[in-house]
Amino acid sequence: MAGMTRFSLLDLVPVREGDDAATALANAADLAIHAEQLGYHRFWVAEHHGMPGIASAATAVVLAHIGQATSTIRIGAGGIMLPNHAPLLIAEQFGTLDALFPGRIDLGLGRAPGSDQRVSQAIRRNLSGGADQFPRDVMELQAYFADDERLPIQATPGAGADIPLWILGSSLYGAQLAAALGLPYAFASHFAPAALDEAIAIYRRDFRPSTQLKYPYVMAGYNVFAADTQAEAQLLASSMQQAFVRLRTGQPGKLQPPVPGYYDDLPMQAQAMLSDVLSVSSIGTQADVERDIAAFLRRTQADELILTGQIFDVAARKYSFAIAMAAAQTVASRETV
Repeated sequence: MAGMTRFSLLDLVPVREGDDAATALANAADLAIHAEQLGYHRFWVAEHHGMPGIASAATAVVLAHIGQATSTIRIGAGGIMLPNHAPLLIAEQFGTLDALFPGRIDLGLGRAPGSDQRVSQAIRRNLSGGADQFPRDVMELQAYFADDERLPIQATPGAGADIPLWILGSSLYGAQLAAALGLPYAFASHFAPAALDEAIAIYRRDFRPSTQLKYPYVMAGYNVFAADTQAEAQLLASSMQQAFVRLRTGQPGKLQPPVPGYYDDLPMQAQAMLSDVLSVSSIGTQADVERDIAAFLRRTQADELILTGQIFDVAARKYSFAIAMAAAQTVASRETV
């Protein structure tokens, strides 16, 4: 690992049962302020559409709101689903964010639509080229930021903006593309961990240096549900477990209050699904989180972990991320000894 591991936060801007989008957005800004005070490196939000429990669909607008509330933490998209958008529009949106918050903006790019075919149709995007268009779209976006004179139009704002691009992925495809373009790579191990080790190995093996990045740089998603006791942490985690079960059974909704004994009462099939999708998680006390993060870093040698965890109680969520940062700092200090 080159240098000390960085720790960041990913917020899905959850809409809780009984709340509305306005409350969810206020909570996101409050959490970003908290993350900045705790010393997290960056605060990312992700694009999702048609999800009653997620308020970050207009990702660039949400980032302007978070940027206004904070002053030093890096903010960005983890990520923008590029097939949904014309690259020029993303160049303009993130060029605007860079003009508002210079030197703080990251742009992570994913090739999934972030929902289903109905969303793509509602967004009026013709996906006949499918994901195969993704590498061209990424390079077109790079060209807008570089103010490439071969382009028929200049992105204003956007041209000349120094915005690091990231490739996001949960498969080997993203690893190969990030390596070929010489871009940092963020793996969605917090909900799709199956290909993690192979993807990181391919990315590092095939990485080609670029003007943006000389050496491979890996970020991995990691769930944390931390509390003063193991039992309380298990209870906090049940809201996110419910969200995954509902999503997998075609009933997505708002984030639900925690349910005691939720996991233990599930049928075996649902338990197996949760154990799989949430295998890159730490549920427990600060000592548990220290142990789990240290083991995960030994396994992946990741340069950065981006922590997430949908917790119903706002104060408990902030406390969980405070415990997680204390654990992370302990782990990082051991690295440098």
